[in-house]
Amino acid sequence: MASNDRKPLISGNWKMNHNHFEAIQTIQKLAYALDKDDYQAVDVSVHPPFTDLRSVQTVIQADDIPVALGAQNVHQAANGAFTGEISPTMLQKLDVTYVIVGHSERRELFGETDEIVNAKAKAVLAAGMTPIVCCGETLAERNAGHAESKVAGQISGSLAGLDAVTIGDLVIAYEPIWAIGTGETATPDDAQQMCAHIRSLVMSEWGSTTAASVRIQYGGSVKPGNASELMGQPDIDGALVGGASLDAGDFARIVKFPLYQA
Repeated sequence: MASNDRKPLISGNWKMNHNHFEAIQTIQKLAYALDKDDYQAVDVSVHPPFTDLRSVQTVIQADDIPVALGAQNVHQAANGAFTGEISPTMLQKLDVTYVIVGHSERRELFGETDEIVNAKAKAVLAAGMTPIVCCGETLAERNAGHAESKVAGQISGSLAGLDAVTIGDLVIAYEPIWAIGTGETATPDDAQQMCAHIRSLVMSEWGSTTAASVRIQYGGSVKPGNASELMGQPDIDGALVGGASLDAGDFARIVKFPLYQA
């Protein structure tokens, strides 16, 4: 399991699923399924679509649910003529805590570069929120032996210009693109190897203290059945969960992974 100094963060990325009625039901069911021992062992965040954020925020606050509200994306500008975009200050006003930046679907489908991801991460930080900075390789890149170099480039580019203290407080999510929504999952050894590589990259660039404190999540077909073994790896500090987070029961079982560890 992760270092005692790094409390695991389990984040549910709902992607383009759940209208606001469904979102309210899901967060209520999740709150019912978790107890204070779960929240003491693990930090939890949910990342609904933009149209659900206010509804989920209201439920979390009204029922005093110790789950952090997260967003799936953001624009790097504070305001302006960017039709259809959402600014960091808009999210901050909704008490959003975590913002996913650079998810592989944003990189692959919408052409986001490391420079864009870097600008978004800085904008999230400037608004007082925490970015979850994503990285990961395609199957072709892995098969060609380029997985580590691809991730190294993403880490360097996406975190450029940030100081050691700032990086130590943010979250990095390793999500092999070939394992997202495919049912394929990196083996615990594979996931650990890359997360350890990411931590070594952080250490070489920003120092051992930063490397020891930064939280590194694994994302890619995480399910109740494999969560415990994945989370048991020393450099994996949580999970960025996609499809399994849409069902409150499944997501709660992932959050409860410490119960199933020896």
